[in-house]
Amino acid sequence: MQTSQASESHQGRDIILFSIGFLFFFQLISDFIEAVYVFGLLGTGIPPEIVSVLFLFSPVLLLLFGKKLPGWLLVAAGELMLLCRVLEVMVDTRGKMIVAGLGVAAFLVFMPGLFAGHEHKRGESLGIGLMLGLAASIALRAVNSGVDISTHGGLQAIGWLLAVVAGYLLWRLRKPSAEANAPPKAASTGRVVGLSLGLACALLLLYFAFASPNVIARWTGADYLSVLIAAVMGLCLTAGIWLMKGRATFNLSSRIVLIWNIVFVLALVTTILPYQIGFPDSPAGYPLAEPSVAGFYQIPLYLMLLTFPVILIDFKLFAEALIDGRPTPRALGTGFTVAALFMLVMILAHVFTTVYDYIPVIGPYFRDQFWLVYLILGVGLTLATLLIHKEGHAQEQAVTSEKVKSAVRWALLFLVGIALVGARQTAATPVSPTADASSLRVFTYNVQQGYSEDGLWNFDGQLELIQEMNPDILGLQESDTNRIAGGNTDLVRYFADRLDMYSYYGPTSVTGTFGIALLSKYPIENPHTYFLYSIGEQVAVIEAQISVGGQTFNVYVTHLGNDGPIVQQEGFLEIVAGKEDVIAMGDFNFRPPTEQYTLTTETLDDAYLLSTQVVEAAGFDLADCIDHVFVTPNTQIGEARYLVGPQSDHPAMFVVVEW
Repeated sequence: MQTSQASESHQGRDIILFSIGFLFFFQLISDFIEAVYVFGLLGTGIPPEIVSVLFLFSPVLLLLFGKKLPGWLLVAAGELMLLCRVLEVMVDTRGKMIVAGLGVAAFLVFMPGLFAGHEHKRGESLGIGLMLGLAASIALRAVNSGVDISTHGGLQAIGWLLAVVAGYLLWRLRKPSAEANAPPKAASTGRVVGLSLGLACALLLLYFAFASPNVIARWTGADYLSVLIAAVMGLCLTAGIWLMKGRATFNLSSRIVLIWNIVFVLALVTTILPYQIGFPDSPAGYPLAEPSVAGFYQIPLYLMLLTFPVILIDFKLFAEALIDGRPTPRALGTGFTVAALFMLVMILAHVFTTVYDYIPVIGPYFRDQFWLVYLILGVGLTLATLLIHKEGHAQEQAVTSEKVKSAVRWALLFLVGIALVGARQTAATPVSPTADASSLRVFTYNVQQGYSEDGLWNFDGQLELIQEMNPDILGLQESDTNRIAGGNTDLVRYFADRLDMYSYYGPTSVTGTFGIALLSKYPIENPHTYFLYSIGEQVAVIEAQISVGGQTFNVYVTHLGNDGPIVQQEGFLEIVAGKEDVIAMGDFNFRPPTEQYTLTTETLDDAYLLSTQVVEAAGFDLADCIDHVFVTPNTQIGEARYLVGPQSDHPAMFVVVEW
């Protein structure tokens, strides 16, 4: 009885530790890659800081050990990871890149170290821990509009508290034994490499998308709350089977696991592909209206969300197969070093699908290949399951006690409840002004992916500036942060929820633009997106109608490419041609004396020059301005001003349209 209770307590502690560890991994790698990208964003090129990705190759340290992995290494790596998670939220972007990168490196030593001991139950504990860590990541983002509440703002103490708990449990973690590390027969290096790659595919898929469901919602423009509900439903259904009362184990046949993986991968790729536009090579094919996607394509989206927990099942099986194979530290070092190289390639491939224009030689090959990144990961995950079909199910299966199962079920339900209630409570509830309006406050802002002029995370600083001006209509540029380069955060949702505004995200995030969005206190009518010809970064235009006080305005938001190519502005003017009551705003990337500006002002007026109440900012020179608001000729403009400040690398522009 005492032995059973001790084993039960031991597994419970392991699950808590692993849950926190996986949550911290998702947070650390998210902040690490985002910080590396920010330096490229500020310099519009490949930054020297990219060498920090070498942190990913920390598993090579395991090659220093022969048949025995010292217990102190596991503790040291784990404690270093926890310390980095505590410190990285306190430093600037450069410091975050270093500290978070070091934390990721520590995790990539800690995790393979867990496979050095022959404890079959640890594989199941790792799988359950990954499930709870994933649920925690979803919850922490859902309660804060897609921004992890424990890494930004006043609730960073959540991470500190979890680090203290995990730090204590880490000291009580059962270390690898000498016998476990010197088996008579060790798994082959090839098998270890294959299983390590499978683990890497699982972690990357979760990091790229499923730990942040807002990312998936922006792939397709689907309702975020519906996506969240489907994702947690899939998680709960899988957990319900996994932790079913009275079952000794969660044991599926190899065929079922393989079929489950195939269905998931097909649903994943079919979810993305309809939104992956094949852009024409000739300017004659533009402006290109974003093609409508048939409603039945929502089927693979929700099928994917219901089946994605197979990633967790695969992870558990890979972990058990590795542990049962009793690999040497050197075999683990080889396997995870290869997996680290694969992780780096896939991370770069994901980022390059957006920034291809800034990557010499190889960049263009990644244009419009967003779907391919996920296909490779899905196929890699599925192929790795073939390595466990002969052995993984034949082993004596671990038994998780009913008490531990019950605790896990309640913990999962708690996290899911937090996610759903938090998402619902923080969602925007716009209420249109009821009084008859005679003016419209318009605000356009290039927010540089939420970063300040000096490269610091600054969602809240930008939000304060917007709130101060209290616009009725808000156009955003460089607002697509729903990818790993932006930390998988949802800047547009964050702003819309706090401003209680309607929002239209613009082009879906799979199309490779840097993001444009339209927010409004009034309902946004008939919103749609056009793409403009580009030989570099892909650019787009939002068109919508907004009715205010008996007036209906045709509203446009855009962000042209570098130097505002004339072909793109010609395409923009073709979209606007013949429309009345136009309000066109954005980062046009051209200045007043240029050919593009002259061409534009032949049919539209610069709102700043029409203003009867110009508020001049100190040190501002209109001749250097590339952010504009253009309106139909003879439009009445009251106040107009540029707001110059450190909140972004662009000034914001504010105008009041009157009638």
